[in-house]
Amino acid sequence: MNVRLLSKELLPIHEKVAQGERISDADATVLYASHDVNGIGAIANIIRERKNGNVATYIHNRYVNYSNVCILSCQFCAFGAKKREAHAFELAIPEIEATVRDGLAEGITEIHMVGGLHPSLPGEWYLDLLRALKALDPRLHIKAFTAVEIRHLAERVFKLSIWETLELLRDNGLGAITGGGAEIFDQEIRDQICRGKETADEWAEVHRTWHQMGGKSTCTMLYGHIEQAWHRVDHLRRLRELQDETGGFTGFIPFAFEPDGARPSLKNIPHATGVEELRNLAVSRIYLDNFPHVTAYWISLGLPLAQISLNYGVDDLHGTIIEEKIFHMAGATTPQQQTCRVLEKAIREAGREPMQRDTFYRRIPSSPERRAA
Repeated sequence: MNVRLLSKELLPIHEKVAQGERISDADATVLYASHDVNGIGAIANIIRERKNGNVATYIHNRYVNYSNVCILSCQFCAFGAKKREAHAFELAIPEIEATVRDGLAEGITEIHMVGGLHPSLPGEWYLDLLRALKALDPRLHIKAFTAVEIRHLAERVFKLSIWETLELLRDNGLGAITGGGAEIFDQEIRDQICRGKETADEWAEVHRTWHQMGGKSTCTMLYGHIEQAWHRVDHLRRLRELQDETGGFTGFIPFAFEPDGARPSLKNIPHATGVEELRNLAVSRIYLDNFPHVTAYWISLGLPLAQISLNYGVDDLHGTIIEEKIFHMAGATTPQQQTCRVLEKAIREAGREPMQRDTFYRRIPSSPERRAA
C-alpha cells in the first residue's frame, strides 16, 4: 500500500501493524474517530492477507429457530415473544427434522440453531432434538444455542453446572455454540437494551468453559444503537483478552442494530451507515489480532456491502443461511438466503478467491456438484 496516502493519524497505527505489533485501546479509539475509512481498510487488509491470503470463504448452512418464546423482553429485540402473543411460534421436533432433511438434500454441512429462553420445554426435548438431527447424518455439524440459552438450560432446565450442561449437550450431538447474546458488554448499555440478560462475565464464562472442554465458538457485537466508540473498544478488548486466554474463538461477527422492530425507547435510532459498518469491520480486524477470521454478516449488511467489506479486512461472507428470522422480524429487508454460486460470484467480483468452509473455518476442496449449487 502507498503509505503516503494515509491520513496522518493513521501512520503510527500502520507502522505497528506492519511490524506485527498489537494496537492499544487508544489506537482503536483513533481508528473509530478517523474519517479515512479507506486508509483503515487498507491497514486491516494487511492483517487479513497475512492470515488468510487472498481467499474468502463461506459455509453452506441452514438456519433453524426452534422457538421464539422467551422469558426475556430485550428492548432491541423483535424476535422474542410471550406464549400468547400473535407472533409466537414453537416448532415440533419432526418439523425441524424435515427442515434439516431438506437442507441436507441441498448439501448443507451445518445447521445453525437458536431460540428464545423457553419457559416450559423440558430438558429431554433439547436432547431428543440434538439426537434426532445427528441421526439424519452423522457428518452434519450442529452449531446451536447462545451463551444465554446455555445458562438458561443449566440454571432452569437441567439444574446442572455450565460444564455439566455443555457436556450433556455435546454428548448428544452439539458440535459448537453460537456467538449471540454478546450485544455490547458494558453493563450500563446492557441495562438499557437487554435488561435481565446475562452479564458480560456470564457470557464469557460459558464460552471459556466450552473452550476449556476443547470446543470452538464464534463471538459477536451488536453496535449502532446507544453505545459510543469506547464501548465498542471495551467490547473488543474483552474478546481479545478471552482469546488470549483460551484460543477458542474461530471468528468474529459484528452486526448493526435494526431499529424498525425495536421497542419504543430504541425505535427512532437511525441505522448505521454503510461507511460506519465498513469502519467497524476494519477496526475489528485490526484490533482482534489473535482472531483468525472476521465475518461479514450479509443478512445485516446486504450482499453488495458485504462484498465490498472483503477489501476492508473481512475474509468470510458467512453462509447460505436459507431462512433467517431474527433480523427480518426486526425489519431487515435483505434476502433470506443465498446460493453457493451467488456467494462465490460475489467473492470473485471482489477480487478474492472463493472457497467453501466448514463450521471451524477449515477450507473444503471444491467440487463440480458444489459449484453448481
